[in-house]
Amino acid sequence: MDSKALKVIKEKLLEQQKQLEERLSWFAKQDGSNPENYRSRFPDYGDKEDENAAEVAAYSDRISLEHTVESDLRDVHRAIQSIEKGTYGICQYCKNPIEEKRLLVRPTSGSCVTCKKQLKGEAA
Repeated sequence: MDSKALKVIKEKLLEQQKQLEERLSWFAKQDGSNPENYRSRFPDYGDKEDENAAEVAAYSDRISLEHTVESDLRDVHRAIQSIEKGTYGICQYCKNPIEEKRLLVRPTSGSCVTCKKQLKGEAA
C-alpha cells in the first residue's frame, strides 16, 4: 500500500478514535480494570415514579449505545495496531490485499470486497 494513503488512513483512524472516546465520555466511564470497556452511568432524574421510569429507559438506551460505540472503537484500535505491525490492509479471510479505495472509505475494513460479499451470501 502507498505510504501516503497509509498516513491518510491512520490520521482518519486516530480522528475516529478521538470522536468515539469523546462520545463514550458523555454517558460512560472507562473501566479501570479493562481500558477497552466502559460502564454507562445511571442517570439521576429524581425520585418520582415517572422519573425512575425515565432513568431506566435512558440507562437501557445508554447501554445499547455503549456496546455499539465500544465495538466501533475496538475496530479502530485493531486497525491502528495492524498499521503499526505492518499487517494493515490484508484480508483476514483470503490473505490478499484489501483494495486501497475500500480502506480509504472504510479504514476499519478487515476483509476484501469479494470475501465480504461471500460472508453476506451475496456472491455465487
